[in-house]
Amino acid sequence: MSEKLEKITVCTLRKYKAERRKIAMLTAYDATFARLLDEAGVDVILVGDSLGMVIQGHENTLPVTLDEMIYHTRAVARGVGRAHLVADMPFLSYQASVEEAVRSAGRLLKEGGAHAVKLEGGAEMADQVRHMVRVGIPVMGHVGLTPQSVHAMGGFKVQGKTADAGERIKEDAHALEQAGAYAIVLEGMPAPLAAEITAGLEIPTIGIGAGPSCDGQVLVIYDLLGMNDAFKPKFVKRYEHFAQRIRGACSEYIEEVRAGKFPSAEHSFSGEARIYGTVSAAK
Repeated sequence: MSEKLEKITVCTLRKYKAERRKIAMLTAYDATFARLLDEAGVDVILVGDSLGMVIQGHENTLPVTLDEMIYHTRAVARGVGRAHLVADMPFLSYQASVEEAVRSAGRLLKEGGAHAVKLEGGAEMADQVRHMVRVGIPVMGHVGLTPQSVHAMGGFKVQGKTADAGERIKEDAHALEQAGAYAIVLEGMPAPLAAEITAGLEIPTIGIGAGPSCDGQVLVIYDLLGMNDAFKPKFVKRYEHFAQRIRGACSEYIEEVRAGKFPSAEHSFSGEARIYGTVSAAK
């Protein structure tokens, strides 16, 4: 019998930081990808509001709704066995008030099956974090480049490039830790700044475009797999080039259908056959 792998929890991630063991985090938006990532051994699966861009085709994450996040989180939860599952809180599901933040986060856990939630913002979100943690909702923070503030930032730009800006991000990270966040995503900032923040916190940091010194790293799974040829940010490493391979496979399928080569006898039924685990009589 194979050894049962340890379930990744908030406590596990804190232990990983103490042991200086790097944390691997990836996004997923459906049960199939979640199962594959879980089987691969990823530590944390994030149901990111990035689904607004990579799944829904929007230019940014702002149109994503809480109901949509719950739907995708629930799908991902069905494919997760070992990994720690985090759901993004979408734009305007937590900023307006502490009460709304608690209710929204609670729905992501209760209806979506998430183990924790992630929200963007620093010191200004400390009250929301504090109240969510108080009622038993684990919260991951997110500072630096915060995509939900894309219009205020004037685009997806590196943050913390000046001494003053860097100091504000450090203060935000510490405010989130003091409010009870168990981890913080550091996005789009100079590597030395992320290293300084990581060294100054007791909780883990997860970097994306923040250099190698963070306690862990996160990428959007579609970026890692090279699903969009046109998207080539500096911080992404493509471990596959599936856009090319998918187009190739689909082109081959189209050619075979048009030529009458698919389906062949190998892919056709005669008599009684089993389809999807049930017995059907093919006509």
